[in-house]
Amino acid sequence: MDVAKILAELRQEREQIEEAIISLERLARSHGKRRGRPPAWLAEARKRDKPPAGKAKISTAARSAGSS
Repeated sequence: MDVAKILAELRQEREQIEEAIISLERLARSHGKRRGRPPAWLAEARKRDKPPAGKAKISTAARSAGSS
């Protein structure tokens, strides 16, 4: 068990965590809506994640029969 090696690894992990925190803080500060068209990759990701069409269309006759 090399204590110096463990300390070096922990310091490296701490630096990575600090960088991640800084990145997330920047992201949180600039979370306002962006103007313009989203990038193509983002639009594709949203299309993939979007659930299929929700409700089935009901005719007015079926709707009025169901509410009676």
